[in-house]
Amino acid sequence: MPRGRGSASRPGARYLDHRREAFDDGWQTEGDDAGQPLRTQLFIDNARSVISYNSSPDVPFDRSINPYRGCEHGCIYCFARPSHAYLDLSPGLDFETRLFWKPDAAVLLRKELAAPGYRCAPIALGMNTDAWQPVERHTGLTRQLLEVLLETRHPVSLITKSALIERDLDLLAELAREDLVEVTISVTTLDDALARRLEPRAARPARRLETLRRVHEAGVPVGVLFAPLIPALNDHEMEAVVEAAHAAGARSAGYVLLRLPQELAGLFEEWLATHFPARAARVMSRIAELRGGKANDPRFGHRMRGEGVIAQLYSQRMRRLQARLGMGRMRRGLDTTLFRPPRPDGPQLALF
Repeated sequence: MPRGRGSASRPGARYLDHRREAFDDGWQTEGDDAGQPLRTQLFIDNARSVISYNSSPDVPFDRSINPYRGCEHGCIYCFARPSHAYLDLSPGLDFETRLFWKPDAAVLLRKELAAPGYRCAPIALGMNTDAWQPVERHTGLTRQLLEVLLETRHPVSLITKSALIERDLDLLAELAREDLVEVTISVTTLDDALARRLEPRAARPARRLETLRRVHEAGVPVGVLFAPLIPALNDHEMEAVVEAAHAAGARSAGYVLLRLPQELAGLFEEWLATHFPARAARVMSRIAELRGGKANDPRFGHRMRGEGVIAQLYSQRMRRLQARLGMGRMRRGLDTTLFRPPRPDGPQLALF
């Protein structure tokens, strides 16, 4: 297992016309590469637009911005891993070590928001991969996008598991004063040992709760997402996670059941065999029970929650938590009436 990484392997992308298979030819000495850190590489994504639109009934937004492709956090459960196959790269180690960014994202966003036919609706930022992952410290790309959204008074919803969001509390607080932002902090577990294996480069659980508290104290609406809920691994922590988040200032809560699309199923099973071999069969069996006998069910209305008695119990537990703690559901209405298209000459000339 490469040190500090979630995936243990680099399976080929599904669109390639060849496959690689490990073979011991006797030259590699056991342990030659074991524990060696893999360097993160950053490449330019020459995108022509930054706003992506969707019509999914499973999500409460129709548009989103993802500043990055791939994510250095290395979460083994990330449903976005299979998207790296579109780049002919591996959803395994490539996803967390070969990242792509959009240097001109803020310029493209201004152009799209200024289009005559644009109609304002909340934008979801960082829904696919974390907008505050470690490389953001060097690029500042997410902050640039927030500056455009603030300039145009455009509503935005955010989700992250990174403490780096605290850097941008000045912008978020200003957006919050006009009811233009809501933040969700993702907390998967309170167990440091489990978090280190599940999400090797993400902020530790206690640090995320501290971030949640600081976001709340800055006057920014904040909630917690218990995600992913993994049967027989972290499902017993739902109450503890939500209660801890509520104590830190979360006023809404939700959860998402583990999804294993495409190559992710094999990667997750490999991870289970490495870290929890005695529990692997039970976890996968419970997932199949929730997914109609399969590792994944991509149907709308089922993929986020699953089906069957156990899925119903998860839902009941969350509803009771919300009622007992006085917490609302995820997502609330943000103000769209204040939107003003950006000036084509940029904010620096707005005084003239």
